[in-house]
Amino acid sequence: MRHLMALMFLVIFCSLQLTTSAPSASDLAKSTCCYKFSNAVIPLKLVKSYYRTDSSCSKPAIVFETDRRRICVDPETSWVSGHITKVDNRTTKTQNKTV
Repeated sequence: MRHLMALMFLVIFCSLQLTTSAPSASDLAKSTCCYKFSNAVIPLKLVKSYYRTDSSCSKPAIVFETDRRRICVDPETSWVSGHITKVDNRTTKTQNKTV
């Protein structure tokens, strides 16, 4: 009986370890890599935020987030840096207003 209890405790303990070390859904979404880039210029008013893909990805990319989807773009494209600057300025202004 003691062996069964010890085995159950071990199984439960291992299960907890697996669930607590799993990445959250938002971390997982932001750690995905881009394999194709969009060629279209995304209207700035649609862009809510952006992030850079992880350095472990084979192709560095910027991911623009809109209300409906995430769009991968090449960071070397000329219009991308302008969008990043404007989104940064927009979020900085919003943060200053709330403080």
